[in-house]
Amino acid sequence: MAIKRISIFVLPDDTKVVRQFRIPGFLPGFFALLLIVLIPFLFWVLRDYQTTKARMLRLAQIEKEYEQQKSQFIHLAQRIDQVTLKVGELTEFDRKLRTMVNLETNEADTQIQGVGGSSPILMDPKQTRAKNHKELVRSMYRSLDNLDSEIVDGKHHKAELQKFLENQKMLLASTPSIWPTKGWLSSRFGYRVSPFTGEREFHRGIDIATRMSTPIVAPADGIALYVGWDGGYGKVLSIKHGYGLMTKYGHLKKALVKK
Repeated sequence: MAIKRISIFVLPDDTKVVRQFRIPGFLPGFFALLLIVLIPFLFWVLRDYQTTKARMLRLAQIEKEYEQQKSQFIHLAQRIDQVTLKVGELTEFDRKLRTMVNLETNEADTQIQGVGGSSPILMDPKQTRAKNHKELVRSMYRSLDNLDSEIVDGKHHKAELQKFLENQKMLLASTPSIWPTKGWLSSRFGYRVSPFTGEREFHRGIDIATRMSTPIVAPADGIALYVGWDGGYGKVLSIKHGYGLMTKYGHLKKALVKK
């Protein structure tokens, strides 16, 4: 069977020459079928290109956001490192204070104070930028846990120091440190010649000579333990200051406090 052909005539405007082309009869149908197949394919390629392009733009945006977040994490890690150093300085200052006030620190506390600090990854900026997101986050969590432990220990030590200082404040407030009245010292504490017997005796107090009715004040905090008469001392007032300390005042004209 002979292959049918299709003749195509071309008539140019500027020439009178007519050109004729002959193509196989099946070729138009083949091209039509090919076009029918290619149009959906080209449409799919175009759509896939647009989707891929959109994904690439989104991926670039995500990568940019990731870099920004990583920079923020690095900055936060460095801040954590700075806070850790400050906490270490406060811990050392606390240790010096406890040493100054003779507040003993047991071995367990010393070991606890040595635990903690920043992760080596956070200490070195080069390592920090080289590590991935997960490792950086884990390092930050470890450093935060260490900081939390040091803060808890610091609160415990500060509470102990505060309690100790309050006790010392009470002790100082209860320790006689001023003269009870204005005058001059007529007889010191210790051995003397008794003004009554003329013999050597141990004087267990001090005598302050002054004018009558001169005010007398307590030289420290305390509780009026006794107000009354006591032999050669006349009218006396005894004050209990605590911590094993007590003072006694004799030869009073009157007492303005009661037991």
